[in-house]
Amino acid sequence: MRPTQALMAGGEGPIGKHGKFLGGWGHFGGMPQKGIISYTLSANKQNPFAGAAHAAVFNSWRRFSAQVLYVAPPMIFFYYAMSWAIERNHYLNSKHGREEANE
Repeated sequence: MRPTQALMAGGEGPIGKHGKFLGGWGHFGGMPQKGIISYTLSANKQNPFAGAAHAAVFNSWRRFSAQVLYVAPPMIFFYYAMSWAIERNHYLNSKHGREEANE
């Protein structure tokens, strides 16, 4: 496998088009770019949790209502099946249930 140009350069050689030097690892050189405008807002003016509680309530409701028909019917079915099985087990292990099984 042939190493890439960046690996052959060792981090200190010319990299990229037209032999432009970017600098070693962690020391990228070159002139600062012109015409780039960046806007920032100071940390004490930001409100990162603005509307988070409102969004959480409505997002939770949307997700719940989308999934409830997939989850609720099997849960209800298995709850009633399990309660019937527990009740039947208690009956079969009772005095009357043992008499019915011996008949």
